[in-house]
Amino acid sequence: MKITDIKPYPIWVGHRNQHIVKVETDEGIYGWGESGLSSRELAVVGAVKHYREFLIGRDPMQIGGLWQEMYRSQYFEGGRALTGAISAIDIALHDIVGKALNVPVYQLLGGKLRDAVPCFATTGAATVEQLIENAQLLLDNGWNVIRTNVLYRAKPGDAENTFEPRESISLAAEWLTALREAIGSEPVLGIDYHHRLSVAEAASFCQRMPSGTLDFLEEPIRDETPEAYESLRTMVDVPFAIGEEFSSKWQFLPYLERGITNFARLDVCNVGGLTESMKVAGLAEAHYIDLMPHNPLGPICTAATVHLAAAVTNFAWLEIRTSPTESSGHYDEDLFPVQHKLEGASIPVPDGPGLGVEVNEELVTSQTFKFAEPPHLRRRDGSHTNW
Repeated sequence: MKITDIKPYPIWVGHRNQHIVKVETDEGIYGWGESGLSSRELAVVGAVKHYREFLIGRDPMQIGGLWQEMYRSQYFEGGRALTGAISAIDIALHDIVGKALNVPVYQLLGGKLRDAVPCFATTGAATVEQLIENAQLLLDNGWNVIRTNVLYRAKPGDAENTFEPRESISLAAEWLTALREAIGSEPVLGIDYHHRLSVAEAASFCQRMPSGTLDFLEEPIRDETPEAYESLRTMVDVPFAIGEEFSSKWQFLPYLERGITNFARLDVCNVGGLTESMKVAGLAEAHYIDLMPHNPLGPICTAATVHLAAAVTNFAWLEIRTSPTESSGHYDEDLFPVQHKLEGASIPVPDGPGLGVEVNEELVTSQTFKFAEPPHLRRRDGSHTNW
């Protein structure tokens, strides 16, 4: 069997782009993959096209060797655009091999360790009353792991893209304390701060709440400097969930070896696909750290992560963007007529060949790429801050 084509499709799904990739073979077996690096999809498209040039004619069964060749075949190895492309191709190759052998992808990763993959839900709110109401709705529907978004309330006269970190942490600490009191101690509660804080702001935020309010704090600061996280670690007792932006096992290494993170927010579509994800999972297991995968994209990313979750022992919860409090539109059933579905607050591990996702390619090819930008946040003094 030989690879005959690799087709990148950056398409608009719901309210954002998804970059899906199809790998075709001369035996009619094809595979689907997906890349991360949201809002910079065209950079990844270019990388996929470069890799296509030397992958045509190659054996798709040689997944590990092709991964090494893609990673090592240029002087400038690594980086998110390149590993985003590698991720999509690697996932598609796993889909092909699973279909060729008539086995689910998790069988290629060592076999199934669980029958269902537990998920966590995300909710935000405009008021503390609404936050408590949303959390109770999730609990009533069987969701016992709840993540809140960045909590912020603009002031009259603020521009739409205004964000003041100190005002946000004051509000969030107050609301989350009230939320914990309302829902009790049993549910798992966390917040994603989307790296919008400094070390001092993140420490101040945690110190404003009673110990035990939060079970995890996700991405409070940027990740470029592990030492900054180590400094923050000395000031707070809340477990950290870090890693959704990491593009290799090497980027994860200091966070795992030095005990900086407590949950590995691995993104299979950013880190290098299933091949690299299994290596990160092994490193995390050696340090007693569970995976808590990042999954904001669509059905292909979800499927790949479900197979990963099925095959590793150290797994906590999977992010999913469909729940009673959130429906992102990323799982369009016209575009993805076959996809993994939630049953309650978990996704059953599939038993069909490959990933278990099908794409309406005719509809995909009728789509056009749309440029999209995340918010460019500013403080009231006009300076830029993180989104």
